[in-house]
Amino acid sequence: MGNKGFKDLAVWQKAKDLAVLIYKISNGSMKSVDFGLKDQIRRSAVSVASNLAEGDERDTDKESVRYFFIAKGSVAELRTQLQIAHESGYLNAQTYQPLENEYDILGKRIGKLIQARRTSPRP
Repeated sequence: MGNKGFKDLAVWQKAKDLAVLIYKISNGSMKSVDFGLKDQIRRSAVSVASNLAEGDERDTDKESVRYFFIAKGSVAELRTQLQIAHESGYLNAQTYQPLENEYDILGKRIGKLIQARRTSPRP
């Protein structure tokens, strides 16, 4: 880990930036979304970054990987919720598709982080 701990992780930075974007979108173009769905979308987005941070701060790589898997699961949950919002007419294609692409990439990056932590322990 560097000076900032989890904040040095590029994957955490991306997850945090996307969570901020989700909040901005949900205050704008998603205002009409059912409160429950909008709240769940926000919670999932925050969960991704939060679990990456918590995992990186754990004492062992085994513990870290557990939280990284939770973050990866939250990505899948969020992608499902975004697709439901899109197919229900709450998110237009111009908003949905870039988010879908970004979260697909993020999920893959978390997978690579999991593999790295499983095979090469931190110093």
